[in-house]
Amino acid sequence: MDTLDRVVKPKTKRAKRFLEKREPKLNENIKNAMLIKGGNANATVTKVLKDVEFFSKKSDCSLFMFGSHNKKRPNNLVIGRMYDYHVLDMIELGIENFVSLKDIKNSKCPEGTKPMLIFAGDDFDVTEDYRRLKSLLIDFFRGPTVSNIRLAGLEYVLHFTALNGKIYFRSYKLLLKKSGCRTPRIELEEMGPSLDLVLRRTHLASDDLYKLSMKMPKALKPKKKKNISHDTFGTTYGRIHMQKQDLSKLQTRKMKGLKKRPAERITEDHEKKSKRIKKN
Repeated sequence: MDTLDRVVKPKTKRAKRFLEKREPKLNENIKNAMLIKGGNANATVTKVLKDVEFFSKKSDCSLFMFGSHNKKRPNNLVIGRMYDYHVLDMIELGIENFVSLKDIKNSKCPEGTKPMLIFAGDDFDVTEDYRRLKSLLIDFFRGPTVSNIRLAGLEYVLHFTALNGKIYFRSYKLLLKKSGCRTPRIELEEMGPSLDLVLRRTHLASDDLYKLSMKMPKALKPKKKKNISHDTFGTTYGRIHMQKQDLSKLQTRKMKGLKKRPAERITEDHEKKSKRIKKN
């Protein structure tokens, strides 16, 4: 047996824990972003990376953003993600206009707050490049998965608009105002950063590899319950299967509630006599 074909078992508990963390999991870990500043990045790109760091934690993980600047591709951003320790998707964006967090003199939300993501524009649903870009941006900015959230915790919005070949990235702080009723009045106040981006180059995974990366394990798929259905209002209906019954053999005389009273017997006897007379 070749030495390359043998499975090397960990010799220490620390090595075993390290390998277990790298194994595929039914529930993925929280995705963090690795922000990389290129050697020729200018001040604009550096500020963009710093402002993006406000929304995502920096770590060695499955998401990355690389910033650079040169004469051929000025103010350049490359965002991408990994799958099975290989690059899955990479999209190159050019920064045409930028307003940083510090340039907008408004109150900011706490760092690490989970945002609400809004995508506007038909391109995000029609064009394949924009569909992948939308998926990548959701992975990049959605934050940790939570089961419950309070109304006061909805503090800011990230808005992406695809229009005329450009992507407009805006950030708003959500303000809850008094409305005179139980539901507050909502106002949006621009918080920053603000970016006007243009799509330059893409390196997308093949359809087969992309489907494989999105495949849900069988253990996480909801099991279908037989003979149970739901209507549009959420009402649950159940179907019961029974064998065909012969009602002629059903014993009803022994039940007190079904026993005939004397008056009913007399009327029944009269009916039987009248039928006999008619037949004769």
